[in-house]
Amino acid sequence: MFSFRLTVGLAGFLLLACLLPLHAEDRPGKKRIVLVAGETAKIDVVGHHDYLAGCRCLEVLLAQTEGVETVRVNGGWPEDVHQFDGASSIVFYTDGGGKQAFLSSPDRIATMQSLVDAKVGLVMIHQAVDFPNEFATQGRGWLGGVYLQGKSGRGHWDSKHIDFPKHPITRGVTPWQINDGWLNELQFVDKMRGIAPLVWSGKDYEESRPELPTQIVSWAYERPDGGRSFSFTGLDAHSAWELAGMRQLMVNGVLWSARFDIPESGAPCQIEKAELKSMQTPREPKPPAKPAEKKS
Repeated sequence: MFSFRLTVGLAGFLLLACLLPLHAEDRPGKKRIVLVAGETAKIDVVGHHDYLAGCRCLEVLLAQTEGVETVRVNGGWPEDVHQFDGASSIVFYTDGGGKQAFLSSPDRIATMQSLVDAKVGLVMIHQAVDFPNEFATQGRGWLGGVYLQGKSGRGHWDSKHIDFPKHPITRGVTPWQINDGWLNELQFVDKMRGIAPLVWSGKDYEESRPELPTQIVSWAYERPDGGRSFSFTGLDAHSAWELAGMRQLMVNGVLWSARFDIPESGAPCQIEKAELKSMQTPREPKPPAKPAEKKS
């Protein structure tokens, strides 16, 4: 009788264990990275703010590292938040200025905070770092720094990147030059505690230098709770993924946030230009501008 009860009890325990969601640290040899693509506008120039294509690109690039399991979420937020279960890191590539789906309700904000409290890695790309003023303190707690309307800068300009500080995220990163849409003059945590600047950009080439903290456009953040965050404010257009140096930085940054060890030569991140182009979301062209009315 004792043996029968023991067998039944053990079977029940094993069944319950199978039904419970696995946390990242419980997945043998795998770390889960969730890629959240914001809404991609139907009417726009092909490749512009193509968050879906960017996340598709990251799926291909991250798959080149052993031990990565990716999940892609479209529309800015999962229909079922259990898709975040077991995540080692979550990447948001989305619009900003309050358009972020993760700021659209108290429940979603609470979910984000619980993920941060659980030391889940966070990655924010391009306008995702643009937080409304009422979320400034919370945003800084999550990312280390945010764009704030009236205090930060933004625009499109040529930018050349040649030298990079020593950090796991910059391993294997090669120089690149681009005309991108940037957000800078960011508002960081007090005394930049936990912040490691990685890339700088201003309106002149000479301003893309470490001695100008207002021109920081990418950084790593070791959160006080032990979690990691990585942010990059460029990547306005999908074509930027063609640049090997930028691509290397992004892949390293995502993996670092998920606590992967980055190889000295950088994580693998090869992709063909034709494949990148095929990922782009079809768009409807913007209607032509109406001609100005002639004054009589």
